[in-house]
Amino acid sequence: MTITREKPPSIILQGGRHAGIRRWLWAVALLVFVMVVVGGATRLTGSGLSITEWKPITGALPPLSAEAWASEFAKYRESPQYRLLNQGMDLGEFQFIYWWEWGHRQLGRFIGLVYLAGFLVVAVRRLLPWRQTLILFGMGLLLGLQGAIGWIMVASGLEPGMIAVAPVKLTLHLTFAGLFFASIVAFATWLTPPRRIEPGKARGMAWLLLALLFGQIALGGLVAGSRAGFTYNTWPLMDGALVPAAQTLFVRPSFWENFVDNAALVQFNHRLGAYLLLAMALWHAVSLRRAAPGSGGAKRATVIAGLTLAQGLLGIVTLLLVVPLWAGLAHQALGFMVLAMGVVHVTRTQGGARG
Repeated sequence: MTITREKPPSIILQGGRHAGIRRWLWAVALLVFVMVVVGGATRLTGSGLSITEWKPITGALPPLSAEAWASEFAKYRESPQYRLLNQGMDLGEFQFIYWWEWGHRQLGRFIGLVYLAGFLVVAVRRLLPWRQTLILFGMGLLLGLQGAIGWIMVASGLEPGMIAVAPVKLTLHLTFAGLFFASIVAFATWLTPPRRIEPGKARGMAWLLLALLFGQIALGGLVAGSRAGFTYNTWPLMDGALVPAAQTLFVRPSFWENFVDNAALVQFNHRLGAYLLLAMALWHAVSLRRAAPGSGGAKRATVIAGLTLAQGLLGIVTLLLVVPLWAGLAHQALGFMVLAMGVVHVTRTQGGARG
């Protein structure tokens, strides 16, 4: 006689009751993922400063006439980026970068509307306890803050003498995108009934991996902001050595300025972060496979290790090819895929879904 183990009734009930909320959250997570990729393309094509004003409502409409295009182009020609970098650009070239930035902003608006609509349904119909609804409200504030940080970032690139946004502010923009993305993935995972109940193992290591993932994303933001990927395009050596000379790593007069605005040190730190993250991911996977073979935790840790290895290899390819658009976007996209898996791993090791 075969004995089947049924899922606890509370988990079955939760799975049906929260199915719509989960679909909404995963849709938002997918939109944010696309937003990150579009943001990367906007940066790599040099389009981020093409719109010099922030109009949250009226800015949703693009130029609809020749006069409107001429007006927008005139505003851009007053910017430092045009005067110092793109002098002589014609209207067609301006329209190319304009559409990238406009599309990036419209996607941000759309994400905000989708999140607001879903939250209102949850709140008005009282689909979740008030504490969880309050958490969703806080996540919405985080999304709004992310939009404000985006404009602060753009404004930094419109300052006299600037041809790009400030690296620290770009890093802040990317990191907050990662925080909102992680919160959405965590909440959706938390509401998803696990296939089987398993004890949480290696919770501390799961949290450490997640912290390292966030740190590596932040370091990647500094690399992008300082365009450090376009220099020292060799591996494993950098500037002819495994560890560049101190006068290369600390060329700025201010010690701390080197960590955010010196391409050599910024890229070197990103490399070190990748090595550390990969070593910890591999060690975690091996440890869990030995301690709990066949468990969900061991499988997730193995996937994280494999994705981290693939991300490292893709990073090397991106560096050696001097950051072609396809490689830069793939590297950024895969980074957020690893982050999502890291968030799922932490959420599951904390006990999975709750009633």
